[in-house]
Amino acid sequence: MEGMEARDPSPEALGDKTAAGSDTRQLVTFVLGGEEFGIEIGLVKEINRLMKITPVPKAPPAVEGVINLRGQVVPVVDLRREFKMATRREDRHTRIVVVEMAEMTVGFMVDAVSEVLTIPRSSVEPPPPIIGGLDSDLVNGVGKIEDRLVIILDLARVVARATSALKGIEDQSAEH
Repeated sequence: MEGMEARDPSPEALGDKTAAGSDTRQLVTFVLGGEEFGIEIGLVKEINRLMKITPVPKAPPAVEGVINLRGQVVPVVDLRREFKMATRREDRHTRIVVVEMAEMTVGFMVDAVSEVLTIPRSSVEPPPPIIGGLDSDLVNGVGKIEDRLVIILDLARVVARATSALKGIEDQSAEH
């Protein structure tokens, strides 16, 4: 992963090139706690280096805070905390993967972004009941690529969990 600090995939490079009904899936892969994860490329808006994150009072533990992304306030969820992994000091590889789903934009802090990967749908298996302590309902499948396993996240469920936590913050602030 050396050299990743030099440049990240541009938004244009992250465009969804996978046609509906295609026999392949295109994923943005990233590392979290030594494991490799993937999310559908069509959901990724952009990938950013770590920037100033403003803490939000009374935020759930997984919510790192918010960032100002070209005038838009975007909540940032630390996936390590969301998945109850040990904390790790941020470094030059730490990235914020910004996704857009259901008219909501959310940033996910990850250890490092690996690559854009195209895998055959036939190499994706349903998730086993237990995946390294991760809630299996957050996993869409496991991709087998040569000697690698990529845990494919069900981003809709991850975002739904994060947005319900963020909704709690909004409700608390509206009461005061």
